[in-house]
Order: sequence, then structure tokens, then C-alpha cells
Amino acid sequence: MLPVSFGLPGYAELQCASNFTFLRGASHAEELAVRAAQLGYEAIAVTDECSLAGIVRAHVAAKEAGIKLLVGAHFRVTNADGSPALAFTAIAQNREGYGNLSELITLARTRTAKGTYVVYPHDLQNPDPPYTHLRSLRDCLIILTPDFPAKDARLDAQAQWAAQTFGADRCWMGLTLHARALDDLHRNTVYDVAERHGLNVVATGQVLMHVRSRKPLQDTLTAIRLNRPVTECGFELTPNAEQHLRSRLRLANVYPADALAQTLNVSARCTFMLDELRYEYPDELVPPGTTPTAYLRRETYQGAQRRYPRGIPHSVQTQIEHELSLIADLKYEPYFLTVYDIVRFARNEGILCQGRGSAANSAVCFCLGVTEVDPDRSSMLFERFISKERGEPPDIDVDFEHQRREEVIQYIYRKYTRTRAALAAAVTTYRPRSAIRDSGKALGIDPVIVDRVAKEHHWFDSSADLIRRFVDSGLDPETSIIQQWATLAATLLGFPRHLSQHTGGFVIARGKLSRLVPVENASMQDRTVIQWDKDDLEALGLLKIDVLALGMLSAIRRTLELVSQQRGEPFEMQDIPAEDEATYDMICAADTVGVFQIESRAQMSMLPRLRPREFYDLVIEVAIVRPGPVQGGMVHPYLRRRQGLEPVSYPSPDVEQALKRTLGVPIFQEQVMQVAMLAAGFSAGEADQLRRAMAAWKRKGGLQHYHDRIVEGMLQRGYDREFAESIFAQIQGFGEYGFPESHAASFALLVYASCWLKRHEPAAFLCAMLNSQPMGFYSPSQLVQDAKRHGVGVLPVDVTVSGWDSTMEGDGSMAPVRLGMPRIR
Repeated sequence: MLPVSFGLPGYAELQCASNFTFLRGASHAEELAVRAAQLGYEAIAVTDECSLAGIVRAHVAAKEAGIKLLVGAHFRVTNADGSPALAFTAIAQNREGYGNLSELITLARTRTAKGTYVVYPHDLQNPDPPYTHLRSLRDCLIILTPDFPAKDARLDAQAQWAAQTFGADRCWMGLTLHARALDDLHRNTVYDVAERHGLNVVATGQVLMHVRSRKPLQDTLTAIRLNRPVTECGFELTPNAEQHLRSRLRLANVYPADALAQTLNVSARCTFMLDELRYEYPDELVPPGTTPTAYLRRETYQGAQRRYPRGIPHSVQTQIEHELSLIADLKYEPYFLTVYDIVRFARNEGILCQGRGSAANSAVCFCLGVTEVDPDRSSMLFERFISKERGEPPDIDVDFEHQRREEVIQYIYRKYTRTRAALAAAVTTYRPRSAIRDSGKALGIDPVIVDRVAKEHHWFDSSADLIRRFVDSGLDPETSIIQQWATLAATLLGFPRHLSQHTGGFVIARGKLSRLVPVENASMQDRTVIQWDKDDLEALGLLKIDVLALGMLSAIRRTLELVSQQRGEPFEMQDIPAEDEATYDMICAADTVGVFQIESRAQMSMLPRLRPREFYDLVIEVAIVRPGPVQGGMVHPYLRRRQGLEPVSYPSPDVEQALKRTLGVPIFQEQVMQVAMLAAGFSAGEADQLRRAMAAWKRKGGLQHYHDRIVEGMLQRGYDREFAESIFAQIQGFGEYGFPESHAASFALLVYASCWLKRHEPAAFLCAMLNSQPMGFYSPSQLVQDAKRHGVGVLPVDVTVSGWDSTMEGDGSMAPVRLGMPRIR
């Protein structure tokens, strides 16, 4: 940051809209923070319209850039008759003010349809219950935003209302000067009205972009919003490019000194930082008279006794103690108990569920019944799940039957209420085709050409790359409009378009969730979402629980029910025999239509080459047919070594320890972490940071940062440079496509279960698959044809006997299947 010197005034920008003010802001929140620091600003306020969706990104960038971030939002107040009343910006002074700001956004967003909001004057004067505490929006500083050019009578009424509602000590009159013809008249009116009502005047930029060069993009966003070409937008476009972060020299030449000084006054009175937010776990999960620590320990060991009826292995007990100690140190017990409570509800209701992802590294999760991967039979890395150095909460993903997940969601809402539970957001961004389409349409390019080009190019890396692709589409790259199209599309790529609903990530709080983060309506009825996505939650250390849907769980549960009916006794997942030879014979023959994960053509072509004969082979099979191992050049070396065509060798005992189970070839993310720890001297937390960089390197270029660290670390430990460079190349090959072993192991359990059921209970499996549609890789007709090839009799729909579901007629594993009514086509 530049010092406030050389006669330049200090300045804090108090009104900035990022691109989370959708189709208005033309810069990322991060760009605004970094640019403000470069210009030597004292502070910057990111104030998106009725939104805090971009504030976490700004917070992270501001901390890195060393500039103070003010947290605020902009509002347009609407009269009861729908006419505009006034506009203002609110900036949180402290944690209480932040909570009030977040609740006002929630009130405004949840009373209207998704994507809209309404704030009425009485919301701030005499708000209705339960929002009475929002009166005057206490602990927030208010900047009134006059129309341009300001009209004396209208601004006088607005200033009178604002001074009475908020108090003159917390309210400023905003002055925005953008080199327009009526700036002098506007400035004089603003000062006259402000003096009349005892308000100070403060300079604001009403910023829409971090640099002047984003003006064409801002015009394009306006055209997209209005659904017309830029040439037809007229006065809806900003008149010039002044709504960017201007230099302090420029500001000193435009604004009165007192208005600039007031920006520092506002900044000094605002001390709130997002780091102050603290997630408070639900506390009703622990029985009276005990603590979360004691209760988690008790439930874990009771579960361990059920998992290991012949005695808890010493290695498992050691792992449990290690995990419980770390969980206690990080105070995550209530989080584990919340997940445990949800899973326990599902199991009590007969809803099949299974945890996956990094949680499958945990012995505690296994003992609680959250996951099904036995840590005593695996060599997975717990630090992939939790470590002190990660500085962020664990992430537990639980799959539920897709046809019954709604029961679980409603249980969460019932138990914790809608004021305490909501889904995380997913930020829908511009992808290559939509960026090409919308920018081309805004430029007025022939819709036929726009549509053709968008369909032809599903990916590009830069405007230069897109220009080359345009040439392939027969466009002239020397034409200025084509060059502009490429530039705009490339800049638009990755811009947020709107907030959507995460597939199942719930945030559950002890108190009112809306005082932690704004909540708004989702497009789906009876759904609410917070304004932050999973990355925002991770950045602030806030916990979410993923309640996901998996079709195969529905199919397996239905198959087990049918088998139980046929046998006249319960038959459950744990009753499926392990390591069945006939099942592996079927798998090796690639006879896997309809089963989980290994049903695609790519998997089917791999099965006869890999020839799985035990469970861990399935874990490898799930992970190896992925872009990461393929792009990293790991598939063929592994297969050659497995088939005895190439010797298995290791450069050191340390590397052998990490790669022995996969014959010296890294297949899983955890193995990359282990190699970094064992061969390059990384700590567990550093290795996890490497994994995260791997996941984002294509977006952020984050892997090169680790090159020297990995190579030099391995050289210091006696490895030659060629091997060290090859390890880094493999890590880079993984990119964002490396598959975690814990995830693969969880999926492999369902692979084996579905294969065993298809092999030994083919009629029940077909019947269940048909009744679980839509799901899977194959259509119902393909499933029926495959079952017929395996000797299953299939009876047509008969209106006299068929019900909605398909059914089995008769007894035995080969009883004919009567198709249900949905199969009528």
C-alpha cells in the first residue's frame, strides 16, 4: 500500500459494487481490494446491492493485500405503492451492526421471489416482529445516495427521513462526482440539503469496476441485463468510465477536501472484521449431565464394540484416541454429533446412507456409523480429513437414497427450524459457451453466428486462444468486433451469474443463522439458501454438512427389501458375502450393465485388463479411470506392473511405504500427500495444502509455488533430480482430477454390493433398478434387455395386474419381473 504522503489526501472508498451485484459490477471483489491497496487507499467498502455474497472473497484478498475492508451493502428503499423512495449504503461498525445488516438483507430477500428484494421505509422505522430490533439499523453507518442530478425538494425529504430514522451522528450525505455536465449543480444541492439537516457530506465513487478499461464489459453487462444490444441501451449505460477506483490525485482534483476527509472518519468508526464471526454449534444434541467431549467418546466406543464384536483391535483403539484428542483440541465434537444425529435418524427410518470423501479416513466416523470403510483394513491418511495445520473445518459428505433424501432434509428443518438451518449457495458462473453467447448477443452479432460459435467451442483459455478458435469457425480475426467479442467473452468467463442451491450442503447454527450470514429464497419451494458458497464457508472456518442424494443407494435398498421378501427373512447390506468369486468373475468379464460406477464404456474396457479379484482392486478400479491418472501417465505403468510385464521398483523405502499397494505408481491424492511428507519433508498440514493447490491449479496457477519446495526437499533427502522432477510432473498431471482413496473406497463398497446383487439376485436387482429411476448410466429398456440376456423373465405391463412399481411374480432369484405402469411408452 502506498503511504499517505506527497500532499495526497487519505481516502477510503465507501461504495463499491462487485460482480456479485449481478450484471452491474464489472470486477471481481478480489480485484477491487487489490486495486484499492495499489492506489494507497486507507480502506475499501464492498457494498453489493442487498447482498454480502462477495464479501468473503474481498476479505481474503484484502488481508493478503494489507488493506482494511469495510463490510456493507447498498439498498434501494421502495414505498408501499411500489415507487422508489431513496437509496442508501449501510456499513457495519461492529459485530452487532453486522448482524443487523445481515438480517435486513434476509428480511428483504425472503419476502420476495428468488433474485429480488424489497425494503420498505417502515422496515427501518417500525419493523414488524420478529425484526423489531432492526429499527434504525443500529451499529451501522449510513450513507444516503442522492439521485443525479439532485433535486432540492426530493433530496430534502429524503435527508429529513434519513436524519430522523438513523440520527445525524450515524448518517452522511453521499457526494458522487463523475465528470458530468451537472456536477457543480449536484454538488451545491447536496451541500445545501446536508447543511439544512445537520449531515456531513462524504465522497463516494459508486464504483462498478476496479479499472477504467472494464467500461466495455460494464456496458456489456448492462446490455445482458436489459436483454438488448449495447447499441440500443441508450441512457441506461453509464455516461463515462469514471465509476472505477480513481487515483488519489484525481480524487483530490474532483472532490472538496472535507468530503474526502469524511471517508476516513467513516472508516475509523468501523472496526468490524469478518474474522470476528464465530460458528456456534447446536447444543441440544448432548444429553443433560454430560459434555460434547464425553458424549462423543461414549458413542464412539459403543459403536466400536458393535463394529468389532470380537474386540477392538489395538491399532483401531490407538487411532480412535488420536482422533478424539485432535477433535477435542479443535472443539469439533458438536459437529460430529450433528452428523451422527442426522445419520442415526436416517438409519432409524430405514433410509440407506453412507458417508464418503475424506471422512472415510476417520475411525470415529466409522464407529459412529457415518462411514462404512473399516480403518483397520485400509491405510488412509487421517490428515486428509482433519489436521491442526489446515486451519479449516472438516467436511463430511453423506449420501442418502435419492428417493428419500427429502425426509432427511425435512428432519433437519424440523429439528433445527428454518431460522437456524439453510443450504449453502452454489455460485453459477459464466462458462465458455454462455460467455460467448451473451457477449456476442450484447454486441449485436448475428444470432445464427453466435449460436454456431457457442456450440463449436466449449472451452478456451484466453482471448488469444478464442481468437484462434474463431478462425476455425470461419470468422475474420482482424475485424475489430471479433477481437472485442473474444476479449469480452474471455473477461466474462468465471463471472458470477446468480446464486443457486448447493446440492445438499447444510449450515446449521445454534442461534439465528441470519445474524451470521444473509439467507434468501431458493428457486425450489420451501428451500432457503445462505449467500455464501462452500469456499466462503471454508475461508471463515464455518461448518457445513453435505446431505447428498445417490440413486444407487435407493436401488440397493429396494433390492435388499425384495430379497428379504423372497427369502422370508431380513437380508441387509452386512449379509452380502465378502470377496465372492462368482461376483469377481462377472466383473472381470465386464458384465456390469446397471451396477455402480464401473458401468461406463471406459470402465468396462479397463475391467478385463485390471481383472479385479479383491476389494482393494475395486478401489483402484474406481480411481484409475479418471482424467488425473490418465493425464499423469499412471495407467499403463500400473497395468504393466500388475500383469508382470514391468518390474516393480521404488527409489527409496520411504516412497515404497507410500506406493507399495499400487505397485509404485501414485493413483490416489493421499499417496501424493504421503510422498510429499516422506520424500520431500512436508508436514501433514503442508501436504494437505498441496492437495488443495492441486484441486485449484488450473484456475489459480497454484502448483508452481510448490515446485522448488518439492524438488529441493527430495534432493536434500538423496533423491536424484530426474526422479524429483518426475514426481512433480505426476502431481501436476493429477491437476484437479486426482481421486481420493477414501472416496474411492466408499464407492467401491457400493460397487461390490451392486455387483453381488446383480450376479446372485438378478430379478430383484432389475426390479429395484426400474423402481429407482431416474438414475444410472443406462435407460430402463437397456436394463431390461440386459436382464433378459441373463435369463430373467420380463412380463409386459398389464393394466389388470400391474401397479406403479415393477414387481416380482413368484419366488426365487429368477422370478419373472412384471413391469410397472411407468414403463408404458
